[in-house]
Amino acid sequence: MAEGFGIKLQQRVPHLVGFCYSLPAVSSCSFHTFSPQLSRVVKRGVIGYRLPRRGVLGIGVSIWSQLMNMAGNFGAKSFVASARQKGAVEKVLENVDWPEQFPFKEEDFQRFDETPDSLFYEAPRFVTHIDDPAIAALTKYYSEVFPPSDTPGVALLDMCSSWVSHYPKGYKQARIVGMGMNEEELKRNPVLTEYIVQDLNLDPKLPFEDNTFDVITNVVSVDYITKPIDVFKEVSRVLKPGGLAIISFSNRCFFTKAISIWTSTGDSDHVLIVGAYFHYAGGFDPPKAVDISPNPGRTDPMYVVYSRKLATA
Repeated sequence: MAEGFGIKLQQRVPHLVGFCYSLPAVSSCSFHTFSPQLSRVVKRGVIGYRLPRRGVLGIGVSIWSQLMNMAGNFGAKSFVASARQKGAVEKVLENVDWPEQFPFKEEDFQRFDETPDSLFYEAPRFVTHIDDPAIAALTKYYSEVFPPSDTPGVALLDMCSSWVSHYPKGYKQARIVGMGMNEEELKRNPVLTEYIVQDLNLDPKLPFEDNTFDVITNVVSVDYITKPIDVFKEVSRVLKPGGLAIISFSNRCFFTKAISIWTSTGDSDHVLIVGAYFHYAGGFDPPKAVDISPNPGRTDPMYVVYSRKLATA
């Protein structure tokens, strides 16, 4: 199956625990404790790793290949060849001819670790999950697209939030809501005016009225969402018409909690996956991608897929 995605795992996988990263469009995973069930698969020179059934991709190779070929003028091979050129991923969502039906299966959203997420996030982690240059790049991007600080009537939601949101220094609005899994982390976030503890994988319904927020952000967390269409439909519902949804991600994750379609694909694929969430949720303008990686190949990459709620929605 791996060759259908143009994926090449460049490092041997020792043992499975918590951290996975992928070079642009080329998945590389480094784990610390590993399941004996994981078997190495080598086919046509491409090295992959076959997870137990709950971790195996359900999406058909032919369907994904079609999607890749529909993404502008790029196919899987050209994604791999051009991924290290800054800005190449920005073309991924240009002129996509989306299949009529959502092309993913239920098992694509399973994780290696299906224990309750509340246990995984029970202890606070006062750390950052991307490096300083990537954080600075995201903060700069926010400064360019956010409504001006202290704009009357403006409300923001930081979905899957933590002790830091990476918003511009001193940024303020009358209402900035954080939604996350750990209350101690949310309490420490200085930009929030209020917070809600909620597991979106158990309850994807956002506890807000329709047309509430001007901007919704999600930082390096979309890869953990197991009901993405439900969540993105809710994002559309609670955004104001014309409101902006910003989904940002790098190539790092807690491997055991990331969905299988994410851990088995690379950066350009991830752009297409998030774009698909916007498209199939409905109610959004065609999604766009931006590569804001500050130092390609030298520091953490940083990508943004964004869209606005339809003005007439």
